[in-house]
Amino acid sequence: MKIPKVIEKNVAPETMLLPYLRKNLRLTGTKYGCGGGGCGACTVMISRYNPSTKQIRHYPATACLTPICSLYGTAVTTVEGIGSTKTRIHPIQERIAKCHGTQCGFCTPGMVMSIYALLRNHPEPTLDQLTDALGGNLCRCTGYRPIIDACKTFCKTSSCCQSRENGVCCLDQGVNGVPEFEEQHKISLELFSEKEFLPLDPTQELIFPPELMIMAEKQPQKTRVFGGDRVTWISPVTLTGLVEAKFKYPQAPIVMGNTSVGMYAGIKGMRHHARLNFILGLTLGASLSLAQVKDILADVVQKLPEEKTQTFRALLKHLRTVAGSQIRNMASLGGHIMSRHLDSDLNPLLAVGNCTLNLLSKEGGRQIPLNDQFLRKCPANDLKPQEILVSVNIPYSRKWEFVSAFRQAQRQQNALAIVNSGMRVLFGDENGIIKELSVFYGGVGPTTICAKNSCQELIGRPWNEEMLDTACRLILDEIRLPGSAPGGKVEFKRTLVVSFLFKFYLEVLQILKRMNPGHHPRLADKSKSALEDLRPRHHWSTLTYHDVDPKQLLQDPIGRPIMHLSGINHATGEAIYCDDMPAVDQELFLTFVTSSRAHAKIVSIDLSEALSLPGVVDILTADHLQGVNSFATESFLATDEVLCVGHLVCAVVAESEIQAKRAAKRVKIVYKDLEPLILTIEEAIQHKSFFESERKLEYGNVDETFKMVDQILEGEIHMGGQEHFYMETQSMLVIPKGEAQEIDVYVSTQFPKHVQDIVAFILKRPANKVMCHVKRVGGAFGGKVVKTSIMAAITAFAANKHGRAVRCILERGEDMLITGGRHPYLGKYKAGFMKDGRILALDMEHYCNAGSSQDESLWVVEMGLLKMDNAYKFPNLRCRGWACRTNLPSNTAFRGFGFPQAGLITEACITEVAAKCGLPPEQVRAINMYKEVDETHYKQEINAKNLIQCWRECMTKSSYFARRAAVERFNAENYWKKRGLTMVPLKYPVSVGSVVLGQAAALVHIYLDGSVLVTHGGIELGQGVHTKMIQVASRELKMPMSNICLRETSTETVPNTNATGGSMTADLNGLAIKDACQTLLKRLEPIISKNPHGTWKDWAEAAFDNSISLSAIGYFRGFETNIDWEKGEGHPFEYFVCGAACSEVEVDCLTGNHKNIRTDIVMDVGYSINPAIDIGQIEGAFIQGMGLYTIEELSYSPQGVLYTRGPSQYKIPAICDVPTELHVSFLPPSENSNTLYSSKGVGESGLFLGCSVFFAIRDAVCAARQERGISEPLMLSSPLTPEKIRMACEDKFTKMIPRDKPGSYIPWNVPV
Repeated sequence: MKIPKVIEKNVAPETMLLPYLRKNLRLTGTKYGCGGGGCGACTVMISRYNPSTKQIRHYPATACLTPICSLYGTAVTTVEGIGSTKTRIHPIQERIAKCHGTQCGFCTPGMVMSIYALLRNHPEPTLDQLTDALGGNLCRCTGYRPIIDACKTFCKTSSCCQSRENGVCCLDQGVNGVPEFEEQHKISLELFSEKEFLPLDPTQELIFPPELMIMAEKQPQKTRVFGGDRVTWISPVTLTGLVEAKFKYPQAPIVMGNTSVGMYAGIKGMRHHARLNFILGLTLGASLSLAQVKDILADVVQKLPEEKTQTFRALLKHLRTVAGSQIRNMASLGGHIMSRHLDSDLNPLLAVGNCTLNLLSKEGGRQIPLNDQFLRKCPANDLKPQEILVSVNIPYSRKWEFVSAFRQAQRQQNALAIVNSGMRVLFGDENGIIKELSVFYGGVGPTTICAKNSCQELIGRPWNEEMLDTACRLILDEIRLPGSAPGGKVEFKRTLVVSFLFKFYLEVLQILKRMNPGHHPRLADKSKSALEDLRPRHHWSTLTYHDVDPKQLLQDPIGRPIMHLSGINHATGEAIYCDDMPAVDQELFLTFVTSSRAHAKIVSIDLSEALSLPGVVDILTADHLQGVNSFATESFLATDEVLCVGHLVCAVVAESEIQAKRAAKRVKIVYKDLEPLILTIEEAIQHKSFFESERKLEYGNVDETFKMVDQILEGEIHMGGQEHFYMETQSMLVIPKGEAQEIDVYVSTQFPKHVQDIVAFILKRPANKVMCHVKRVGGAFGGKVVKTSIMAAITAFAANKHGRAVRCILERGEDMLITGGRHPYLGKYKAGFMKDGRILALDMEHYCNAGSSQDESLWVVEMGLLKMDNAYKFPNLRCRGWACRTNLPSNTAFRGFGFPQAGLITEACITEVAAKCGLPPEQVRAINMYKEVDETHYKQEINAKNLIQCWRECMTKSSYFARRAAVERFNAENYWKKRGLTMVPLKYPVSVGSVVLGQAAALVHIYLDGSVLVTHGGIELGQGVHTKMIQVASRELKMPMSNICLRETSTETVPNTNATGGSMTADLNGLAIKDACQTLLKRLEPIISKNPHGTWKDWAEAAFDNSISLSAIGYFRGFETNIDWEKGEGHPFEYFVCGAACSEVEVDCLTGNHKNIRTDIVMDVGYSINPAIDIGQIEGAFIQGMGLYTIEELSYSPQGVLYTRGPSQYKIPAICDVPTELHVSFLPPSENSNTLYSSKGVGESGLFLGCSVFFAIRDAVCAARQERGISEPLMLSSPLTPEKIRMACEDKFTKMIPRDKPGSYIPWNVPV
């Protein structure tokens, strides 16, 4: 395959590779996910030839941060370049698809390219290399397990779990040492067959273009200059040229990887590599990438004695977790040092290691120390404007010198440190008297901070506990962090400062004891656990589902693990998303201007400067939308008042995205703040700020029962919100047709009908003039309904006004600011219970933070009340709920729709009751569980047989009691590490709430060649609904799936569709398709009976010749569901999905870090239509739920400004967070129902099981507190982040830190 050569004569220095690929070259496989290098969706492979070493370096890079100007002479490989369906697909593309590693598919090209770059360097990678390569890639859908499975097929390794962490190996009898299901159903353990895969042949890969090699060898050493409107980019090719350029432009930053600088005027730096000086140490070129530094250090520590490599080893430890593989390959050592970020991981270590910086200018070279003065940017010890950093000297460590590195982040990998530290001590001799001590911290000040005075004070002291206690007090006194410090988490940071010091003390003490056993005391057994890092081990998983009936036709795909039908296109980048559509002639771009105040009156809006900028066509305000500026409960653009930060104020329409965004920054809005400013639920309760009145359900006699119980418990739990973080941001393209007022809307939405209705409303025309089209959506999770429709309507208004196509694509930060997410909740409970744990009376109050508009909040509250019982029968129950009106962006639907919050509140109550009774929580859960045939609190009958069976199966498969004993043994032997084990049941009611919302329709065409086109009202969000629908049509028509096509969802073909969501889309639309197919078969029955051995082509032609219609509409009117809120009773749900999860974790009590050791999930899915898709949904939901309850934390300022606007601040689970062991089993199908082939929708239910990790962490924390003699009640809120874990594990370090008196400072953030 010939590699295309790209020559760009007019490159703009500010142009990044990503928009250049997508807009200029029309290579849309590389996706925009965040624009900050934090998600990996835009990963490409860059190859550079070094004429000095004659070597080619292949490395992954994020295209969103790679300036085009930096790529002169390189080969860039995108996902399109390695394989396509038009030529041949690459083995990694095939395997990630066939192993079911794609759902929405938006992240898949980036995943593919990260692994491809790894395989180019290591054709048979280790599992460590594999997980490292994927550390910079995020996926919101799959839960990572199938992606890991796909990549494992390239590894040269055993299929064994390679882990006896729980004392059990997969090679023991059965899985986990217990027999499999004993039922008659034949089980299956594989979702794919490796034998079918294409082999990986490294000789068939693309070669580095010889032309570029010749160019690098022969071309004269000439500085390249690229000029733009605002920026000039200079690329020197010699060190002398770089020095000359810096002399001429002293204020211009030197850009290497562009991971810190971003888009500024730049001088491209030179590559300067490593040099070993075997007398003094190691000299590293400043332009080496962090990945190259890592490789060099790894090589050096293998060759040199350990006593010389202390600093090198500490640096290596941090380099394994700094950012993702892409950023490590782009970011340079010099750039990292010179940026002097307050949370730099390497600078504290380089500083304690007494490193020096080699500088160069026209005046000559000089050296400066990398010390605290350099890090504070003191002029006397900093680079002069005309100097450049050439290299870094890292001295060897000496005998009796020890260096350690510490960091704690929100996530173990690819996350900025909350606090990090480098520590070094030098002893005079083996007696352990401190001769030198150096301690630096990052994250606790405006830059990296040195505890210089404390260290000086400690010199001459012996390394013992008395020294440690003194050191802690001195350092806490020297490093003062104000209560209002940026980043918050102040008390946590103070605790980490001394916790890290304690770890360092123990590490050194252990080494001293090993080197001189006679002189130093033996490390106490209880302290040893403080020294081990919680590093994730190699992942291992098992999947158990049930084979189809042996009598089922081989051609019948129902019940088989069919690959997602777009899987290959996802992997090749050929799957088209909204923003992948080609630009339309004269297309405009729209961007929104949002409020910077949470509650204010708009005094004035000045558009004059923005309108005067080049390319600006129009700016829409509320004045343009008079009479059509609101729809139902939602307004479009602010009129005279803004109600949240992120409130849409106006929309800028320009010729290009860059011009629109520049103009948006020039819109001048004057505000006058209004009172009250309500951000939190507590403030809303105080001001009685609610949407409508309370919702209430009551069952039995709660008040009377409270008089009869043994004990009464009252408590509350707060749960934070969650960002959808769908990989594809909000996207829409509106195209006026130019005649008869027709307009087409291409939009990434879950609800095309709503978009059609709202666009028709704003344009004042009938719905039949507005057609909404959705090919696929790159993830949604409930977040692409209401706000999407509003933005699509404004975009359509602009398109209609100017008669030109208008595109609107939100940046990640805009998306997170504007669209809201899962509702934060406050749950209050009062439980009356008996000594044996039976809860006889329960009074619940739910408060959700709805935000500034109603959206779907009342429905969320109602669903939370209906589902709050989870798996438990509470004979006397009162539950009330309120939607709080606050000055935050409006929160909206999110996977689980109120149940993840309501269920957590109930489980927290159960856990507290168990603690009061002195019983295991699992015992209290079991005693309160529904028993066989029963009645819910809204008087709907329930058969809990499958719930009980799931619970029992999970307990057996997880070896619960054996592992509980093992956890208790571990906790007795380890003081600073604790394990927790928890099992949680699940009863998830499934329905869309009413018959009306359950309607579905489908259209099936048979063409004369026998091929079939299917259309239905569901949207492909990644949940595989289109694949399932083709499976349905295949079964009903008894034809191969390859004969059936499904193009897009459109209001043009299927009108009046309902929203996709609620786990019901396959149920409802599948029944409609089944109806259409059966209608067609009934019509064709006479034709087929005359020619039973004919083909579909024969039958279609015969039908046409006999004037029989080959097109049919299918319809399903919806399940009979209802609820009467006045009476508090009804039949609101069609069926229940039951399940259980058992999770085990290990917690580091000194840092708050935790490791997910193992999770076992058993689910009742009925008769699965597609086990691969259903397992993927369960795993993906579980990992998303685990993120909700443990990692994902939204931060708002006291003024209502969202801080967390991208993956650098907001952490979703990454590959490092997946449980080391993950086992998913399906309960054998036991009952037939009136659902589609007796299947069950499982898209949402598994999310709640993520709380098993929350309660396992709680269990571990309780063990720590019990050992420390802490008897006070434990109040933990969600998410259970490292901060909350550490501060709950109270010890001498949490007690010694200074505490700020509430009200004495303004906190950086507020819990909403």
